[in-house]
Amino acid sequence: MTEHTPTPVDIFDNFDHPVINPNAPIVPQRAQIEIRNLSKVYTIPGGEVQALDKINLSIQKGDIYGIIGMSGAGKSTLIRCLNRLDTPTEGQVFIDGKNILAMSPQELRQTRRRMGMIFQQFNLLMQKTVARNVRYPLEIAGIPAREANRRVKELLEIVGLEEKASAYPSQLSGGQKQRVAIARALASNPDMLLCDEATSALDPMTTQSILELLQEINRTMGITVVLITHEMAVIRQICNKVAILDFGKLVEEGTVDSVFLHTKSAAGRRLFGILPQEDITPPQPALRIVFDGEAAAQPIISRLVKECGADVNILSADMRQLSQKVYGQMLIQRPEDIQEQKRIVDYLAKEGLTVEEVHLP
Repeated sequence: MTEHTPTPVDIFDNFDHPVINPNAPIVPQRAQIEIRNLSKVYTIPGGEVQALDKINLSIQKGDIYGIIGMSGAGKSTLIRCLNRLDTPTEGQVFIDGKNILAMSPQELRQTRRRMGMIFQQFNLLMQKTVARNVRYPLEIAGIPAREANRRVKELLEIVGLEEKASAYPSQLSGGQKQRVAIARALASNPDMLLCDEATSALDPMTTQSILELLQEINRTMGITVVLITHEMAVIRQICNKVAILDFGKLVEEGTVDSVFLHTKSAAGRRLFGILPQEDITPPQPALRIVFDGEAAAQPIISRLVKECGADVNILSADMRQLSQKVYGQMLIQRPEDIQEQKRIVDYLAKEGLTVEEVHLP
């Protein structure tokens, strides 16, 4: 057998097909948006208001990230700090590893073009047609008219409003106005869409159609969506990650599934419908059982009663759809007897269900 002398083609082929070491450490992906120790204090007559208190969050490219909390939780302040519409009192905000608080005015303008912003009240120019509203950011950026017109046509097709190009905002429904706002936000080819209560002014059916549009944009264009809301139904429908704010503090964050299954905070339990909006004392101890859609079809409680010899008082039960999955949750009264409680918890855990103790008013 003659020895083969490597040729330049062989050498370059080796570079084109590198050997992958299966034991090499996995390098974590850098977050597209990273928030570190972010705080915001507003000065008001007679004192100060702490709107945000040392928030830490990482949002990966392609996420549909929901930030939820009741009124006054700090949600809108947080999203305004992401694009420097509001300046934090302390902390850092990194976009693809670059601190926006240290950017020059020119760098900040370029970064903001990568962040489309969608507001609750649409913020359309009432004296301009739909096409002119969508073209407005392109005109500001100096895009040639022919290219801008082509881009406007594409965007109106994406949001399903190509036949409304010559209409004025006053002639549109609320959902159509928000679709125009979304098209305008996409005009500069952003990497991220920041939505501040984008569906709060819409009826439920229109809300669903707008959320489906945002989900489609995320899926087909790979655009990261950060969605501020006070409605858990919005989070459940399209988000894969969620952060819960309560009086300026981050109380829970993670995948929607994990936060629902292992809700730790009172704010999270209220938002997921585990506790009522107002806490009333004294508390009533209960066991919260969470199961997936397949387990919901099984007579688990009936078997529990038979096998454990326990009396089960069901306080409430419902089904929820989270991230395209169906989950059920049930609240049962916690037995006073410790041994009986242990038998119930052990049995449910053996069946693969999530069980935790909660306190109901």
